[in-house]
Amino acid sequence: MNSQIITILLPLALAIIMVGLGLELTLKDFARVGKHPKAVLVALCCQLIVLTSIAFLLCKLLALPPLLAVGLMLLAASPGGSTANLFSYLFKGDLALNISLTAINSVIAAFTLPLIVNFAISHFLQDGQQITLQFSKILQVFSIIIVPVAIGMLIRHYSPRLSEKLNKPLRIFAVIFLVLIIIGAIVAERQNIGEYISQVGIATALFCIYSLCIGYFVPRLFGINSAQARACAFEIGIHNSTLAMTIALTVLMNTAIAMPAAVYSIFMYIFAALFGLLLNKFVAFTPTEVETQPN
Repeated sequence: MNSQIITILLPLALAIIMVGLGLELTLKDFARVGKHPKAVLVALCCQLIVLTSIAFLLCKLLALPPLLAVGLMLLAASPGGSTANLFSYLFKGDLALNISLTAINSVIAAFTLPLIVNFAISHFLQDGQQITLQFSKILQVFSIIIVPVAIGMLIRHYSPRLSEKLNKPLRIFAVIFLVLIIIGAIVAERQNIGEYISQVGIATALFCIYSLCIGYFVPRLFGINSAQARACAFEIGIHNSTLAMTIALTVLMNTAIAMPAAVYSIFMYIFAALFGLLLNKFVAFTPTEVETQPN
């Protein structure tokens, strides 16, 4: 990819998307965590501990090449995407819980993502491969995630009308940008793309399936109702792959590391939709479980 696109346009475009995420959040979304503490705690444990462990095991069991292994770990460390809220709405999840999880996840990821990625780099890459996530780059990750979200929240708080006007265009922009960044990553690695997909395709498909299943069935094992478990599943299964790809391309400056997130982006919406349809068909729940609007 052109260096100016990578260093200037990608972070700028991602910042616009993260502002869009902030437009959907309020301080009440963070405060609402106290209403469903068990669901939030279980979901966060699944996201931060279980999924990261599964990604690590997949890297080992499938013997992924080092750069692709780092990419899968980066994907696992990325928070849920804002489209998880849409899937929760479509497939009868607890939307208020989903929004709260997105809010909390986005903040926590600013701290945990650098830790997980640095572990992956130190474990999978040889000393000669000069890719690091130093303190200055950690601050860059923090600013990419937190600052735009905070700006979006401020816009919503002080100018609700502007927030409503911007919300839909930014959602559309997010989808278009995701498609463009996938195409860009594929074009940049066009000589190796077939090999990369063959190497990481199974890993990302399995990771997507495991993410959705763990996100739903683990909360159910802890007595969390179906609507809340659906919210957890979509939050955990639909990662912010745009964030992962942008960090790979702009912070780590490596296209190969972006490939797992690019391939995952293709799988996750298909698998999430199929998973939601299967839940609607085979899992019964009472309408009172569903909270479609945040308080």
